[in-house]
Amino acid sequence: MFSDDILKFYKSLEITEPLPAELDVMNPYQDDTAWYLSSAFYKKFYADTNRRRLIVGINPGRFGGGITGVPFTDPVKLAVECGIPNDLKKKVELSADYIYAMINAYGGPAKFYADFYISAISPLGFTREDKNLNYYDMPELQRAIEPFVIRCFEQQLTFNIDTRVCFCLGEGKNFHYLSALNTKHKFFKSVVPLAHPRFIMQYKRKMVATYIQSYLKVLQADY
Repeated sequence: MFSDDILKFYKSLEITEPLPAELDVMNPYQDDTAWYLSSAFYKKFYADTNRRRLIVGINPGRFGGGITGVPFTDPVKLAVECGIPNDLKKKVELSADYIYAMINAYGGPAKFYADFYISAISPLGFTREDKNLNYYDMPELQRAIEPFVIRCFEQQLTFNIDTRVCFCLGEGKNFHYLSALNTKHKFFKSVVPLAHPRFIMQYKRKMVATYIQSYLKVLQADY
């Protein structure tokens, strides 16, 4: 089952490489509540052997995947959109707002998650002074986690992943890093960038509908 593969992967996540001292690693899968909720999510939407396309983000944020264990899914979306009730503080995440608007335009969570699996360059998040940190914000962090990133891709590609294409959330640093990694390791035949949900919601909110249509066109294309 795809769900079994995912949960086994998440349960084993660990960065063994030395990291810059001022950082904290955010591992939601070590939290009992997040583990329970993410397990419920994956058993609901991934209890099959479907082949899926991979969508890769940056790393989890504190108000979405960092507390629910489900990428781009805040407590509100988990309850309202995915039908998984929870007692977490009902705080919304901008990126999750966009992702679920797009998912609903695709046909809803059941249809979308039957076709796609969302992960990240680093499935574990990072904070510094209680603020989100992207892996590429510190060159020394990016260098330090590369072996971990490679291990994560290698393990996830043992799931039933369509390796003809990988969709990258972020058209700048995240895309450049993933493209370079893919050139070296040949994980996918091609890597296709999409504007990052947070960028859209912060700077292009009036164009959300246009971006959603662009996403759908790219995600549903033949590769």
